[in-house]
Amino acid sequence: MSTFNFHGEVSGPSNFGDGGKIEIHHHGASPAEALRLAGELVRRLQAEQQPALAAQADVLRGELAQAGQEGRPADQGRVRQALETISMGLAAGSGGLALAQELGRALGL
Repeated sequence: MSTFNFHGEVSGPSNFGDGGKIEIHHHGASPAEALRLAGELVRRLQAEQQPALAAQADVLRGELAQAGQEGRPADQGRVRQALETISMGLAAGSGGLALAQELGRALGL
C-alpha cells in the first residue's frame, strides 16, 4: 500500500486499477510571482547583511529565470537545496526566513 501526500490544489483525471493512469496537476504560484519573490528574497538578504545566503538566493532566482526563458519547469532539486540552505542560515522569526518559506510554498515544495 502506498501513501501519497498532496499539498495545494490538485486536479486531473484518475483511472485507478490494472493498467490505470494517474495524472496529477499542481496549481502553484505563477512563474512570474515565484521570480518576483526570489528577487525580493535576494534584496532582503542583502539588506540583512547575509552575503552567503544572498548568493544562494541569487542562484535560486537565476534558476527560476532560466527555466522561464527556456519554457521548462525549474529544477526542483536545485531550488529545494537553495531554500534549505537559506532557511538553515536564518534566525527564526526573521523576514528573510518568512519570505523563503513563502517562496517554497509558492513553488509547491
